Amino acid sequence: MILIDPYVRNFFRAQLGLEQAYYVDGSLRPTLLSFSDSYMDVIRAGFMQMVADDSFGPAEYERLTDIEFPDRESLEAYLRAMYAHLFEDAPRQPMPPG
Repeated sequence: MILIDPYVRNFFRAQLGLEQAYYVDGSLRPTLLSFSDSYMDVIRAGFMQMVADDSFGPAEYERLTDIEFPDRESLEAYLRAMYAHLFEDAPRQPMPPG
């Protein structure tokens, strides 16, 4: 089990948790960009850590956000797409399953 930075944990709970993740209205990236560069760096590193660490899977993500993924591959695809949206200017925020 990976140790998730408290700022990353709070970001995922507040912005990508069950009550917010399905609002894909384009406001998430501007919200993140309103924070300091150092905060954005921590969030970026958290995404990269989750994707890179094989011990982080659907069960861990569900504990963090209350959103279920059917398997590690779909979770990884979602996290990569979200990373691309937030940090690489991908135009659309991905929708979690369900």
